[in-house]
Amino acid sequence: MRITISRTLYPLYVSLTVLALSSCTDEKIVYRDRVLYEEPVSTAGQFLGYTDHDSKLAVCGNCHVEKQGDWEDTHHASAWEDLEESGDAEASCQGCHSVTELGNMATANSGYSSTGDARYEDVQCESCHGPGKTHVDSPTNENVPLAVLNVGLDMTTGCGECHTGPDQPYLEEWSASRHGDGAHRASARTNESCMPCHSGKGALDAWGDYVNYVELNDPTAAIGITCATCHDPHSGDNEHQLRYPIDARTVDAQLCMKCHQRRAIPDPESAHGPHSPQGPLLLGEIGTVGWTPPNFDYDVDRIAGTHGSEANLELCATCHMRSFDVTDGTGQVIYRSTGHLFDPIPCMNSQGIPLGDETCDFDTRSFAACTASGCHGTEAAARSAYLVATARIEDLVDELLALIDQVPESEFDNGDTRFTVGEGALFNAELGEITSSAIHNPFMTEALLTGSIQAVEETYNLPAPSNVNTSNIMRELSAGGD
Repeated sequence: MRITISRTLYPLYVSLTVLALSSCTDEKIVYRDRVLYEEPVSTAGQFLGYTDHDSKLAVCGNCHVEKQGDWEDTHHASAWEDLEESGDAEASCQGCHSVTELGNMATANSGYSSTGDARYEDVQCESCHGPGKTHVDSPTNENVPLAVLNVGLDMTTGCGECHTGPDQPYLEEWSASRHGDGAHRASARTNESCMPCHSGKGALDAWGDYVNYVELNDPTAAIGITCATCHDPHSGDNEHQLRYPIDARTVDAQLCMKCHQRRAIPDPESAHGPHSPQGPLLLGEIGTVGWTPPNFDYDVDRIAGTHGSEANLELCATCHMRSFDVTDGTGQVIYRSTGHLFDPIPCMNSQGIPLGDETCDFDTRSFAACTASGCHGTEAAARSAYLVATARIEDLVDELLALIDQVPESEFDNGDTRFTVGEGALFNAELGEITSSAIHNPFMTEALLTGSIQAVEETYNLPAPSNVNTSNIMRELSAGGD
């Protein structure tokens, strides 16, 4: 093949050719072996710990640079120093503030437990993933040391091995909660349509958070919403190492609301009522929760109470994640509640320790979260507000259901292509029947119910209820009052 080069380009061509030839002959590649770690003693159990203690560079971090950088901003990275500075440092605490057999698959004393070597201080990668020597010496996909996602009172691995006991009973409280072993719908963890919110595995997948762990490919692992579902062990980007912030004011960005927003508005093709609508209801944006009646005429975009306002910075967590100390008669702390029952008004035992029991007498429930948040002056005031709001909502639900009973059955057909006033009103009645609706946003709930009552009356020419003045309530709410 003949190549023709113009006179004007010829000098450039020659220069580039010479440069290319010179670079091929002069370039040198130098390989240099680097010692990644000091060989651990035989009793360390194949744990490697730090390459450089002072810079907190874990052996694993030599390759997993991004994870190393994220981890350095977490409390795990300063676990040893925090213990030493706490004033409560004891030998019994060291195992959970360093790389040992706790938290991973190892069973024999290992790492700091067996050597006392400073290279194992802090909660490093191997604390959760287990010994890394085999993988570092010969890295393969098959020998990657994986952490577990599951936790439980009967497990000898995972976060619960350290985050437990009267000083920090995260595991005990979680186990009694609906996120944990106390779940009332445990079967939903393996139901494909329910897994995105009832299963720890399903939630991480639904959120697009790629995480590799021991149970990832085990279809029989029915794992609840565990520690690592909400918390990111590798990152300190959000407070408490949460995967998403708790102060974000949109349902797609706020951690709890990523699940607590399901079926907040009706599906015309489904007979199902509302399911976990707490997030949109709390925020109170019109049109995002409940069925909006045709006469729902307000001069505001939102109907919100204090619970969903800017005054409540942490939103759900303010009430559902209250932590507090329980003391005895001498002032000695006997229990540190972590708030991981996720119950804003928990049942309490005789010592004042919160329980996972949901059957206690209402008068014995604690409303302390309502006062600690600053929303209510006393527990008695908070309890009274709860009772009054609940009673008002229950009365409106009863009125609406009495009207719906008079609506022709032909108006309730999920097989047709229309969505009737009767079907919408029924959805709002079911929203009002959810006990928490009167707390998360009594004003929006009341507005939806009164609007539904008026719409049913007008659409089906039914008599007004005898014991509620809906027009006055509607007038008050339409003025934008809280």
